[in-house]
Amino acid sequence: MTLPVPRRIASAVSADDPWLFLSPHLDDAVLSCGALIEAEATRREVTVATIFTESAPPPHTRSARTFMRLARVEDAAALFEARRAEDLAVLRDLGVKYLHLGATDAIYRRRKPAAAPDLLARFLPELVHTYPTYRFNIVRGRISRGDRRLMAELRSQVAWLMKQTQAELIFCPLGVGRHVDHLVARALGTAFPEQVVYYSDFPYNQSAEPDAAFLTQHQLEPWLWDQGLEAKEHWIRQYDTQADALFPDGRIPAAPESYFAPR
Repeated sequence: MTLPVPRRIASAVSADDPWLFLSPHLDDAVLSCGALIEAEATRREVTVATIFTESAPPPHTRSARTFMRLARVEDAAALFEARRAEDLAVLRDLGVKYLHLGATDAIYRRRKPAAAPDLLARFLPELVHTYPTYRFNIVRGRISRGDRRLMAELRSQVAWLMKQTQAELIFCPLGVGRHVDHLVARALGTAFPEQVVYYSDFPYNQSAEPDAAFLTQHQLEPWLWDQGLEAKEHWIRQYDTQADALFPDGRIPAAPESYFAPR
């Protein structure tokens, strides 16, 4: 069944004004929106702003160490240097503008001030991290109060970006999978109710559903983009540090990209 195009998207697609995509991490915009980005970059200015682009020095939580092991590296700084390089290479090849905002990934974020003495934190790093575990904190679906200052800083940065790029639309993740960094990016989009379009987070949307309450609250209706999906696999595989962990069976589904905009 062909879904009707929401009015906001229909009017934007027919014009050539700039678009801004907010990417929580150093791959999310391409994972979820790569086919649309590639198609539109040939006819309008597209900017991808990635929010969480930094790690932090040890001691690291068990969840962080597991994350690095899946990426086949032992050093967080080296991992994120490689991830930033991957992202820049892909976005340059796609012909879009890009910006790394420099916030610390949730798996490395720490409380301020330190919540435990240095010696104790060295042996139990979870005590000083904003999100001590992946399963029970990062994907719990709740932004910590400790992120309030970060949220305020990001709101200012995104407002500046909207003015600088003169973007007609800002694309933000819908938060499928409930990862806190994706929910932070979603919250930033709510500040632009007349311009925001939400994208469904791939590949997490292959096993999880959108937040029905959020869809209802913002009166969002879906739209699918199914062009250029075969070529999109090429871009995803360029994120070499992440592809194997995201797709352990080696298969990247050619799933249509899902977008949501107000009725």
